[in-house]
Amino acid sequence: MDYRLMSAPCGLDCFNCPMYLANEDKKLRSVISERLGIPYEKATCKGCRNEDGQIEFLGMTQPCNVYKCIIKKDIQFCCDCEQFPCDHLHPYADRAREVPHNTKVFNLCLIKKLGLENWAKEKAKRVKETYFNGDFKL
Repeated sequence: MDYRLMSAPCGLDCFNCPMYLANEDKKLRSVISERLGIPYEKATCKGCRNEDGQIEFLGMTQPCNVYKCIIKKDIQFCCDCEQFPCDHLHPYADRAREVPHNTKVFNLCLIKKLGLENWAKEKAKRVKETYFNGDFKL
């Protein structure tokens, strides 16, 4: 698997996303379609980079600001930028229980520390599982 292609510039792991997995799993696609109230045909995603930063099921009409920024700066990930972290990666509380966007900066730090392939193979799935199912620890 091309982990660079299947990892969003902001640090989200597209290869672990239910919307991406629904490309091959028709049952999952049906569940997503029903839960989100979107047509079955639109209940998938090919990944941020394959969609040029414009995710159809989210109703996006243009690429997100992160995608536009990395294209403009000709970098692969936000952690490659000298301004990292910036406000494009700001965490948000609304829908935090539904979407893992608050894991972006943590993932980018792990990508920088471990390397993309090691992060993808060894850590990315656990980060998401901990985010959604782990206990809060201080």
